[in-house]
Amino acid sequence: MAFKPLLLLLISSLPLISSRSELHDYPPLADGLAWEFYDDTCHDLESIVRAHLRSVFDSDVGLAAGLLRVFFHDCFVQGCDGSVLLTGSDSEQASPPNQTLRPKALQVIDDLRGLVDEACGSVVSCADITALAAREAVFLTGGPYFKMPLGRRDSVTFAPAADTIASIPSPRSNITALLKTFKDKKLSLMDLVALSGAHTIGVGHCAAFADRLYPAQDSDMDPSYAKRLYATCPTATAANATGLDFRSPDAFDNMYFVDLVNGEGLLASDQGLFGDERTKKVVKKFAGEQKRFFRKFVRAVIKMSQLDVLTGSKGEIRRDCTVPNSAAAGLSAM
Repeated sequence: MAFKPLLLLLISSLPLISSRSELHDYPPLADGLAWEFYDDTCHDLESIVRAHLRSVFDSDVGLAAGLLRVFFHDCFVQGCDGSVLLTGSDSEQASPPNQTLRPKALQVIDDLRGLVDEACGSVVSCADITALAAREAVFLTGGPYFKMPLGRRDSVTFAPAADTIASIPSPRSNITALLKTFKDKKLSLMDLVALSGAHTIGVGHCAAFADRLYPAQDSDMDPSYAKRLYATCPTATAANATGLDFRSPDAFDNMYFVDLVNGEGLLASDQGLFGDERTKKVVKKFAGEQKRFFRKFVRAVIKMSQLDVLTGSKGEIRRDCTVPNSAAAGLSAM
């Protein structure tokens, strides 16, 4: 029977979910969002997303970090509205902070769009698919299971390049700048440190941290760790990459914070969290207690997931995540 694989997936996932799910401290929901938003219109939505991403990550676990990064970059620019998925010469994707988003991660969201539409019709927004993909990226790599509020709608426009550049923190940002960026989004110091923990998976390219090696080694960097990085980036212009968390680059855990305590943070913005007295205490607590990190991360990511969301009659449900429906209709009529 056609439903057996899905049923088996659900049954096999139950012990995993229960073992990594706690009574999280969820923040209040934004107007128009709900935990069970699609229960009547697309009941199997979350199972469809999980089944596909489990297969995707089996082939390329690095895409988990890629999907999480797409979600962060969507929410920090114009809100969690799927605007980062829109294509075009002046789109958010064309802006410098987004030029290193993985094309395969964006394609995975398009693939999910097709699978969800096949099962339910065009009732689920691209913004919600992106949010669910990010949740699964955390859970399927060993992180906590948590509920994701749904009901976002998609924007019909993308942000100007200047807004995109101003909204996404640089890997070279100091803690004062990061705290201001997060405060502007109504996110706290605790949220900043917890969300930075998403760097426990994924990679950084030499260009993002070469200034910590050349012309001289950053004094905050452990010498043995620096030696590893020089091997990866033998010149300031090398095009290689290395794990943001070298201890367990494919596992969502608290090792990123252990790295920071030991002077082994890859990016200046990461290591700065331990160097600044305002954030150092939180880093040390997360390094010593993974459950504490998980709890704070869940609360922070749910808060972030509700930034400037479009709900109700605002926006639309894009049939193609890369173009507004009006543009898609024009193309199909040609």
